[in-house]
Amino acid sequence: MTASLNNDRFLRALRREPVDTTPVWLMRQAGRYLPEYRATRERAGSFMALAQNPELACEVTLQPLQRFELDAAILFSDILTIPDAMGLGLSFAQGEGPQFARPVRSAAAVDRLGVPDMDGELRYVMDAVRVIRRELDGRVPLIGFSGSPWTLACYMVEGRGSRDFAAPKSLCWNEPAVAHRLLDTLARSVAAYLSAQAAAGAQALMVFDTWGGLLAPASFREFSLRYMQQVVEALKSDTHARELPVILFSKGAGQHLSALADTGCAALGVDWTIDLDDARRAVDGKVALQGNLDPAVMRAAPEVIRREARAVMDSFGNHPGHIFNLGHGITPEVDPENVKVLVDEVHAYGRKLRAG
Repeated sequence: MTASLNNDRFLRALRREPVDTTPVWLMRQAGRYLPEYRATRERAGSFMALAQNPELACEVTLQPLQRFELDAAILFSDILTIPDAMGLGLSFAQGEGPQFARPVRSAAAVDRLGVPDMDGELRYVMDAVRVIRRELDGRVPLIGFSGSPWTLACYMVEGRGSRDFAAPKSLCWNEPAVAHRLLDTLARSVAAYLSAQAAAGAQALMVFDTWGGLLAPASFREFSLRYMQQVVEALKSDTHARELPVILFSKGAGQHLSALADTGCAALGVDWTIDLDDARRAVDGKVALQGNLDPAVMRAAPEVIRREARAVMDSFGNHPGHIFNLGHGITPEVDPENVKVLVDEVHAYGRKLRAG
């Protein structure tokens, strides 16, 4: 697939191959900070109507690429598509985030769940991937993604967003067998979902373990890492996905980077709470690293953004296998001009690093 790409810098960096400069893309690069995104969402009528319309999902996926020289596109979707397809009644209340009408809080509720039909309830996602690949026309690679089993379970059991997700943690402590059945179903669902995205045209796959960092070390290994490992292994044996690089991003789980690198993934996302040089030493060259500018820096003055971007790149050094990104998603109040400042600085400084 890389042969037909006009810009394969991102995929080369994932393979830890030489690149002319550091590739950069940003989590939530298609989002509310862009006025054109807000206009498209208003036209769609709601977030879910936007996400479930392949043509509009394509439109907002491409919007940041029309402004900035980004090195990858990421599918516009939501991490909760899988539990929504399981019939849990997902809705988005204004200013309150996602909510499920039917949370999963009993063994019976877990046992009623099955892997969704990728050509049925989730066909709109695969249609969006196909439309985006066609419209990209080889400009940059397309990243497909999913929430991690643990992160999906957090929302499904809690029924909404939370700071501490006490309900899913309680399920793990009080009924670990039920929690494991839920997580196994979710791991099989995530693997099938990412495989379907690969078949539809995704060129890299990312798993967002947004709430892995909430777990104590032993619980992280048992309830989060174990099931991301299951997903990676399933993808490695899948006809469509086996050749695609997989990126794991477990927010707040910097102490587990070495174990995460042993899953067989190609790269790890790194948040801003760990120095990239320390992260690089922790993974010992086994995987590429993606990150890790503090998203709050994007609200600073342009010269601060440039300085902090250089600091991140200096921390990683002139080694193969770095994809520049934020340590989490862009926040809605960021000025789009600041994004241009960042992207241009990453490319300019990346060339200087490689020139010695």
